[in-house]
Amino acid sequence: MPPERNHLILSVALNSTGSAARSWAAAGTKWNRFVDWNHYLRSAQLAHEGVFDIVFVSDHPALQRDNTSRPIHSFDPTVLFSAVAAAVPDIGFLLTASTSYNSPYNLARRLATLDHISGGRVIWNVVSSFNPDIAANFGAAPLPGRAERYRRADEFVQLVKDLWLSWDTPPDEPPDEQLWDAGTARRIDHRGEFFDVTGPLNVPIGPQGHPVISQAGASAAGIDLAAKHADIVYASLLHRTSAVDYRARLRDRALVHGRDPGDLRLLPGLTVILGETRAEAYRKHEALHGHRGEEGLIADFLHRNWATDLPAGLDPDKPLDPALFTWDEGQQRPVGFVKSFAELAAAEEITPRQLVRRVEGGHRLAVGTPHEVADTILDWWSSGAVDGFNIHIPVLPDGIAEFNRHVVPLLRAAGAVPTGYDGSTLRERLKLRDPRNPEPAPSRS
Repeated sequence: MPPERNHLILSVALNSTGSAARSWAAAGTKWNRFVDWNHYLRSAQLAHEGVFDIVFVSDHPALQRDNTSRPIHSFDPTVLFSAVAAAVPDIGFLLTASTSYNSPYNLARRLATLDHISGGRVIWNVVSSFNPDIAANFGAAPLPGRAERYRRADEFVQLVKDLWLSWDTPPDEPPDEQLWDAGTARRIDHRGEFFDVTGPLNVPIGPQGHPVISQAGASAAGIDLAAKHADIVYASLLHRTSAVDYRARLRDRALVHGRDPGDLRLLPGLTVILGETRAEAYRKHEALHGHRGEEGLIADFLHRNWATDLPAGLDPDKPLDPALFTWDEGQQRPVGFVKSFAELAAAEEITPRQLVRRVEGGHRLAVGTPHEVADTILDWWSSGAVDGFNIHIPVLPDGIAEFNRHVVPLLRAAGAVPTGYDGSTLRERLKLRDPRNPEPAPSRS
């Protein structure tokens, strides 16, 4: 049987100075706090006070080209969370690491080490790097095509999982003579398209079996990878019907791979901007982008999302044609954000003026009063469309404290989130299956 339904899962992104491009310039903050260890520590402490399940750091090992925006990626997530784990209890640490520019054995060892140190609180966010600037930092070879990157990612993840389970946890009672043998520390003897690894890993099985795995993808290859390997799936989903459809696609692919779809947790991104009134929240939204009114926000949004392909004379009050948002499964850049725009435009007759209040940074935007934000969170969760949300805070760390004060109590009053942490590991808390005790997936009937 699949695990019982979980509480509303809350994750919060701790990237840089916040999700807003100009968060570095927010009044009362240090512009360069993205290189201050105490900034991340305070953010994680506030997330813990709000009983968030997860703190999340994405990664992109290249300096971005836009030097007017906060540098969204700086510190190495594994090193950062090693320090945070020693100072902040209970909460899960979701860190991003690329399958394109790592070696399986070294990454498996680092993450297994952190999982032991933290008491079973690590989540590995699997990404297949798509930026040629990253490729240029790792050698002269060009960025591989999407199909090759996903084949490598599939082999990489399976190999890391095998390594994580290759040395049984030593017993508390000391052995008579041998500390391990071929029955407890097993070679994996992997020979594949991209990797040859003998094993076993020299870190034994961790407190939660092995780290939780997350993945984000909207292309056919991305959904298949998530359905085959992930416990948590992140996504850009702007319309509830799209979330239901996405979950159905995950379910179908999970069954193909012999997995129980009930073992997957779907957490789309949600950017939150709060105000005592909706009008106040709207003014805050505009100010975050350096504008004093809605027209500037619209122009900026259209430029950022269409750039040189911006249709001439686009009417901000005329419904958008879904055909404006085009993608193909073979493109180098991620499919998810563009696809989510097209799905929203197809589901509703939405205008650019309305769209700027529904989307922020490629994710769904909840801008309004605390009650309005709590209601939209509860609506999607209670319907079963999602298992929770990855919350993006425009300005860190104070935005987390604001969410704790105004939204978390409403979610608790609805019985959606707990008042404290339970379970000794993250898998126990999220009711995820222990990888040491797999069970067959249910039949399609």
